[in-house]
Amino acid sequence: MNDSDLFEIILSASLVVQAVMLILAFMSVAAWAVAIAKSYQIRKALREAKKFEKTFWETQELSGLYHQVEYNRDSETGLALIFADGFKEFVRLKQQGVQEAADLISGTQRTMKIAFSRQSDKLENHLSFLATVGSSAPYIGLFGTVWGIIHAFQSLGDVQHATLAAVAPGISEALIATAIGLFAAIPAVIAYNRLSNKVDRLLSEYENFAEGFLTILQRQAHSVEKNS
Repeated sequence: MNDSDLFEIILSASLVVQAVMLILAFMSVAAWAVAIAKSYQIRKALREAKKFEKTFWETQELSGLYHQVEYNRDSETGLALIFADGFKEFVRLKQQGVQEAADLISGTQRTMKIAFSRQSDKLENHLSFLATVGSSAPYIGLFGTVWGIIHAFQSLGDVQHATLAAVAPGISEALIATAIGLFAAIPAVIAYNRLSNKVDRLLSEYENFAEGFLTILQRQAHSVEKNS
């Protein structure tokens, strides 16, 4: 089958099958767009996380790093914002006179969990669309296949002799619907699995950083408690 034959089959397909093909084509294009955009976003977040973590462990003054992050807050993401929100809450609690180390750390940890959740939502946003395409596209294609086969056999009523040539066009459009469904679903599933794994690894790095940062704040909190 050459390209012109395929194009002719699509044009001659029933309106329902053509609608199914159009929906699947849209889903495929949208899935590729989401996969490319999310891949870029995750790579950027990973690169910025490594850069910030290196800066964090090399810095001698957390307040200076905090002011630097706040100054560039609109362009910061990930670890930088988790750090900034946690440090800001820690300082705020100290300024309010909270001296118990457990209270300082508990309040800071809650704020950091909220910041972590926001960053997690940003990273996972639209990944569910890829999962939806991967799970639903084959069934949408299957619907087009069933409809095409029904249409093909209904056409037998208009001919005196049932032959393969009479049902071949309908069977062809049905199988094309299945193929387009798989073409949309397979890349979406692969992209979803790969991107989900990358997000999980990145969030794990965020959690490890948060634990290390809380350990540092815990030492400071105990020193505040002893000096009170």
